Amino acid sequence: MHTPEAAATATHCPYCALQCGMNLRPEPGGEGVAVEERADFPVNRGALCGKGRTAPAVLSSRVRLTGPLVRTHAGRLEPATWEEALDAVAEGLARTGRAYGPDAVGVFGGGGLTNEKAYALGKFARVALRTSQIDYNGRFCMSSAAAAHQRAFGLDRGLPFPLEDIPRTGCVILVGSNLAETMPPALRYLTELKENGGTLIVIDPRRTRTAEQADLHLAPRPGTDLALALGMLHLVVAEGRTDEQFIADRTTGWEAARAGAMAHWPELVERITGVPVPRLREAVEMFCAPSSAMVLTARGPEQQSKGTDTVGAWINLCLATGRAGRPLSGYGCLTGQGNGQGGREHGQKADQLPGYRKLTDPAARAHVAGVWGVDPATLPGPGRSAYELLDALGTDVRALLLMGSNPVVSAPRAAHIEDRIRSLDFLAVADVVLSETAALADVVLPVTQWAEETGTTTNLEGRVLLRRRALTPPPGVRTDLEVLHGLAARLGVEKGFPTAPEEVFDELRRASAGGPADYSGISYARIEAEQGVFWPCPDGAEGTPRLFLDRFATEDGLARFVPVSHRDAAEVPDADYPLLLTTGRVVAQYQSGAQTRRVEELNAAAPGPFVELHPRLAARIGAVDGSPLAVTSRRGRAVAPARITDTIRADTVFMPFHWPGEGRANTLTNPALDPVSRMPEFKVCAVRVEPA
Repeated sequence: MHTPEAAATATHCPYCALQCGMNLRPEPGGEGVAVEERADFPVNRGALCGKGRTAPAVLSSRVRLTGPLVRTHAGRLEPATWEEALDAVAEGLARTGRAYGPDAVGVFGGGGLTNEKAYALGKFARVALRTSQIDYNGRFCMSSAAAAHQRAFGLDRGLPFPLEDIPRTGCVILVGSNLAETMPPALRYLTELKENGGTLIVIDPRRTRTAEQADLHLAPRPGTDLALALGMLHLVVAEGRTDEQFIADRTTGWEAARAGAMAHWPELVERITGVPVPRLREAVEMFCAPSSAMVLTARGPEQQSKGTDTVGAWINLCLATGRAGRPLSGYGCLTGQGNGQGGREHGQKADQLPGYRKLTDPAARAHVAGVWGVDPATLPGPGRSAYELLDALGTDVRALLLMGSNPVVSAPRAAHIEDRIRSLDFLAVADVVLSETAALADVVLPVTQWAEETGTTTNLEGRVLLRRRALTPPPGVRTDLEVLHGLAARLGVEKGFPTAPEEVFDELRRASAGGPADYSGISYARIEAEQGVFWPCPDGAEGTPRLFLDRFATEDGLARFVPVSHRDAAEVPDADYPLLLTTGRVVAQYQSGAQTRRVEELNAAAPGPFVELHPRLAARIGAVDGSPLAVTSRRGRAVAPARITDTIRADTVFMPFHWPGEGRANTLTNPALDPVSRMPEFKVCAVRVEPA
């Protein structure tokens, strides 16, 4: 039973990267909490979606884990004490390391972990396990945008400006985002944009609830966003709409990028994308007419095997028109997971150290090793990216510690990844529920949830926020920090893994000091006083809500044009697989659904998977609305009811990815990787569809 700790606690939603503010008030009778609006928080101003309003339902002991589980010789998960469970995990990891070397032990984290947990997990991998094999599920979220940000601007922060700037710009191009369903409280920023006289262009193969709000909706063939951006830049050049002064003063590399765009003339782009040339010209006119404009991307263009170049093409469009590094203008990425931004900054990513430092940089290694009290030479080098790590399970990587992720549902080519997980010598999972992945573990460690612990997250604007503990957790669960402390001690590292979140955050501040993501000037007290603090924020400095206004974060202060060219998706339709599949979310579920599928109200709104297809396609294959359809790719087969609608292209089908079992969309998806970001191609693969 929970014990509420105060009359009301101001905190934040556990789900998406908006990190909406909310108040938690004890329920009458002293058990559980109710969600109340928190109108003073600037991001959502009191608005909450259904997931946020029902978030306390997952705190119930009826749906969550309440004690450790250890797999017996008979093959069943049975209750165990914490000492037995931690002993078993430490022995499983140590035994594997002794037998096969430290890199045979892997760690897989999550974009929902707080900054403190992400930091401690990265430190645990490199100091206690001495393994290079650590990555996290955020690699599947915004890594292509992060890589493009780094290439062009020298720094990756999802939005280089606060959300409040969006309604004040002249035009927004929203690429591959269904904001109305993925982040409903953020839709008001687009509504206010239009009320203020601005225009909205939505680019999506489906006419989504967000596209319905647009002044112009472009529906390109999945996998062709790169060509679309290049076609728009071609027209910008041909029509004399470039900002030559900005290009000369604040950028480098324009000639090569210009040449790449000029090879993508409008008629060619129409053939590639299916977007008519007049609509392309209309988009260019809308984007260039006002004095300020923005391009915002989400998973649509990013989750492609050319995602980094695709985002780079949209950045090139912004730079060529002077829509970057200026007030109310710029390129931004709509980060997805709750701490997708902070989760990639502080060390759980394969190639990074805290503060967004590069693991290969000797100075960065020396600084962080100094904070950790270890020899820099003992820190492992970069390891495998997320999919490559999962693909190596059971062969090169034989034991895995997994926190805050459910790859059995969320990974591409999911049936193969499930097989790899089953082939492990040892698997330990720390989670709040018995997810599909946790059900395969040798040891399951039940950990506290958002309302039962304190910690920081960093939202999509780069605003560092404080989630506050509102409830005493049940006696059978522990925090992730306590888990890492207990494991480190058993592995011979007695010090360096504190369990108090603020103590961990203070160490994170020191480790990040001087790095690109400098948190050294941020404290819990300051976050509370300022409604969040924007990084970078060096010690003694103000936060930075708006980046790049004076210079970009490159050595010479200039933004980099990167020349790119269109190329096909890794799979294109053929006689055997004549259609394209794209995937995404629905408003009532979140990510792999491990938590939201345990909430009655959300399940009533979105009870299961479906296959969305156009009436012409339905007529051709004999599909009936609501009847089961089989969708088959080169990787497997999924079955779900048909949902017939004219809001999707006739050559494309759509499936949401929140469910396991026979309707698991990620059974079908293609793990082809972007060469820079190592992002899998979730958003486009070749399939055939037939009545089941």
